[in-house]
Amino acid sequence: MKDLRRYLVLKYIQYLVLSSPNAISTFLGLLGSSYTMLTLQSAKVSSKSTAVLISNLAKADVLVSISLLSELATWTFGISSSPTALLQNLLTANVHASCLLLSCVTLEAYLITFFPAGSRRLRTVKQARLTARLIWILVTAECTLFQVDDLLRASSAPTRGHCLWLVHISSAAAELLRSLSYLLGILLRIGNVYIYYKIFFSISSR
Repeated sequence: MKDLRRYLVLKYIQYLVLSSPNAISTFLGLLGSSYTMLTLQSAKVSSKSTAVLISNLAKADVLVSISLLSELATWTFGISSSPTALLQNLLTANVHASCLLLSCVTLEAYLITFFPAGSRRLRTVKQARLTARLIWILVTAECTLFQVDDLLRASSAPTRGHCLWLVHISSAAAELLRSLSYLLGILLRIGNVYIYYKIFFSISSR
């Protein structure tokens, strides 16, 4: 459990403290996710809701691995172009999924600290799996919308005739979603800091 706590601290720093990912934090995050996936396979780790959320958090780094491997293949084989928009959307999906999963872990810590008995029916493995599944559905839908918008922008065919409205709708929806995602990211950072502030002083007073 100490290793899992260290992993969570690393992920909090990577996604909720740093303004943007960098090479060092990305590398450490990938190593931590690989080690965490192995740790969660151990019989010593009990199957709890927190473990389910941490498992999905580690799996989110698969998106980063795909992006890095694609860039490596492009550089190694001298490919002139790479699906830059898709890779960027995968990285965005990784960041958003990780932030939401970390916030779920934070909320669970809050419930355990202040409502240990009353929140037991919410802190189940089934509820954690449903929550993780919902997060992945939302992130996948977001990534799909961004990718469709990028494809329409790159294509010259839909920019004339009756398909012009599709470009405008897709662009407006993507821009609105990007704005909402940015605002949600700020709120999640504030919320996580506030909750852990409350937990820290609650434990200190005891």
